[in-house]
Amino acid sequence: MLVNERGKFLSQRTHPQMALIQVHPDADDFVVTAPNQPRLSLPAAISSDSTRRVIVWRDELTVALAPVEISDWFSVAMGIPCQLVYMNKPYCRPLKSGYGRPEDDLSFADGAPVMMISAESLADLNCRLERPVEMKRFRPNVVVTAGSAFAEDRWRRIRIGEVEFEVAWSCTRCTIPTVDPASGELDAQGEPLATLGSFRRSRSRITLGQNLIPRRLGSVRVGDSVEIVESLEDEERDASHASTQGETS
Repeated sequence: MLVNERGKFLSQRTHPQMALIQVHPDADDFVVTAPNQPRLSLPAAISSDSTRRVIVWRDELTVALAPVEISDWFSVAMGIPCQLVYMNKPYCRPLKSGYGRPEDDLSFADGAPVMMISAESLADLNCRLERPVEMKRFRPNVVVTAGSAFAEDRWRRIRIGEVEFEVAWSCTRCTIPTVDPASGELDAQGEPLATLGSFRRSRSRITLGQNLIPRRLGSVRVGDSVEIVESLEDEERDASHASTQGETS
């Protein structure tokens, strides 16, 4: 995570130029690129005796601080002084109150460990847009084929490969999808969020995709099948059955 001089996290909401920083896997580490910058070799784990206090939304925690030369690279790429920080296992944050189980935690993500969108949901949105957008605008960790648009809204528990996920809650969209990842600039018309809000708005919130909490760990690979273990239809059927039993008993 990048933080400013006060330790507050940075994101494309306020710094859309972050979209131009690209991270690519390279064996066990990463290669980071940015316009007019040399390639940066970034270790997957940072071993550092230096720590600092950082702020992620309402959470404050102490995390490892990357070496100065790495933070300097990001400062030049961002055009502002910033530091790269790393979360070691002892520093995990609890999931936000009201969601999941008391023992659930996450790292620097906004609210959930994993986010999923179906290809059909993006296709439905793109049919309504003058200029279609790529899935990367919405930054999902997992993209699935669901059979129909927004089918994932009704899933409650799924299995992908070796991993079982709880489909916890719909992902509320902020302004980041309005950032063009190719230019790092905001869309002047506020698209695709403006169009998405015309048909996916609930309680003043615009949603697309589902937040997931892993319940059984393992590996997920491209091409793995998606098994719907439990859906809203199952809940409704169980509730109807319970109501019928109550009426006839």
